Amino acid sequence: MKEDVSSPPSEGVYVYGLFLDGAGWERRNARLIEPTPKVLYTSLPVVHVSATNQEKQRSMNLYECPVYKKPVRTDLTYIFPLMLKTNKNPDYWVLRGVALLCDIK
Repeated sequence: MKEDVSSPPSEGVYVYGLFLDGAGWERRNARLIEPTPKVLYTSLPVVHVSATNQEKQRSMNLYECPVYKKPVRTDLTYIFPLMLKTNKNPDYWVLRGVALLCDIK
């Protein structure tokens, strides 16, 4: 939770306030799961964001989740991709349209 962050990271930034659209989040294992019925958005805990070499990130258990400013998903509201752990094939989440939103209004 955001209360657990007491100092800035040595590299990158901590981001709080992202919402998952189309999936749920399992806090214990820090990975994507099926969404809870009748819940539109799931709040993500504090995320450490830093730049990495993309060649090192390729894995069958990582979903390249797009992050948008608003629920309207256009190239103007797209910010960056965030790699999220999953126990399913990443294509499963692509077909579900899973994305992260900075603002849900």
